[in-house]
Amino acid sequence: MSAQPPQSTDHSSSLDFASLDLPAPVLENLARLGYATMTPIQAASLPLALSGRDILAQAKTGSGKTAAFGLALLARIDVRAQDAAGPLLQGLVLCPTRELAEQVSQELRRLARAEDNVKILTLCGGTPMRPQLASLEHGAHVVVGTPGRILDVLGRGALRCATLRTLVLDEADRMLDMGFHDDIVAIADQCPPERQTLLFSATYPEGIARLGRRFLRQPVEVKLAEQHDARTISERFYEVDEDQRLHAVGLLLNHFRPTSTLAFCNTRQRCRDLVEVLNAQGFEAVALHGELDQRDRDQVLIRFANRSVSVLVATDVAARGLDIAQLEAVINVDVTPEAEVHVHRIGRTGRADAQGAAYTLVSVDEMGRAAAIEAASGRSLKWHTLAELTPADGGRLRPPMTTLQILGGRKEKIRPGDVLGALTGEAGLPASSVGKIAITDMASYVAIAREQAAEAVKRLSEGKLKGRKVKARLL
Repeated sequence: MSAQPPQSTDHSSSLDFASLDLPAPVLENLARLGYATMTPIQAASLPLALSGRDILAQAKTGSGKTAAFGLALLARIDVRAQDAAGPLLQGLVLCPTRELAEQVSQELRRLARAEDNVKILTLCGGTPMRPQLASLEHGAHVVVGTPGRILDVLGRGALRCATLRTLVLDEADRMLDMGFHDDIVAIADQCPPERQTLLFSATYPEGIARLGRRFLRQPVEVKLAEQHDARTISERFYEVDEDQRLHAVGLLLNHFRPTSTLAFCNTRQRCRDLVEVLNAQGFEAVALHGELDQRDRDQVLIRFANRSVSVLVATDVAARGLDIAQLEAVINVDVTPEAEVHVHRIGRTGRADAQGAAYTLVSVDEMGRAAAIEAASGRSLKWHTLAELTPADGGRLRPPMTTLQILGGRKEKIRPGDVLGALTGEAGLPASSVGKIAITDMASYVAIAREQAAEAVKRLSEGKLKGRKVKARLL
């Protein structure tokens, strides 16, 4: 489906739910549920969604987004639309995890109390398929589920989207992180082109922009100022001699011990030099720069997103469009000449109300650049000395995960659910030891808890994935 560029809006005012064009029974139900004043994301998106517009909204967990898309979705349901089997599917909500899908289903049922007989089903992986298929035989107005299970059910012909009126992508950035891009595409391609699509995401990486361009029709883009709260970022500046600069990065890492750090350098050569120094000091660091081919770039980003590498060293050009979840720290190894770029760099951490830290190393020659940053920010810089940095207890800083590579990807029709099933089923690993899963054309990558990594490779190599033997190795 072609889409026009999104129209942007920045709403933050709170409004009474009674100001919305909703039936009296719905408003009465909201009052009983304790809904009085809309949250900022509800005030910004609900009037637009109720008018039928496609929405691309930046909204974090706990912001009230479920009611924002839920009320719009339910407003378009015709409970009398049925066939011989029962209600016709009119709303579909995709969520990244079973836990979130169950929470969304529960909230939708509460919101739907104003209308009798709205049937809402939850379809998620990790639970038996048979009872879910049995429930589907009697139809449903709304289905909430994870992409893998929804696609499985569609493939069996047990779910049909021909009558769908509203498609919701909830926590879309997290679904992309978990490797569900292709599943989302396959599901959306089976939905009517004239449907309404509501996309909610806590962050706005390039993958979200691509989804928006592909599936949304003239969407209104809703971004709230509260997403960029500088109070969540602790910022420090350190004066360094030029010959101390690279060594100082190791001092910061050993003192503050962030699990995941993005280090910015102004040149490719500085990136290469820093990675060499950090690796020699026992850190697990990788470089991202323009000389990498696409396969190597993909592997670098996957390993860092998997939290199996402690430090990603990059230039601004290489990191453009990069959005890493749960990034704990940013280190400016060099001061950027442009104050705007500095703000963009440190804004990679402290996302979605998480606490982040930013450390900037400044030589005498860079003091003018630091002054420009101070003037642009309107607040005094907090200066510290390298002498304050002492190694914390705990020994060598090691990433919590390791990345396992499986030869075989999209071309072999491998999906994240297949990999997860092979590891937690036949291989017998606990689900808690399996992290992010990424599928490329030729290979699959999965984050495994470091202490389980060797056993995971052994068991996977001895077992089967989708009924056939596979080759696996640790990167």
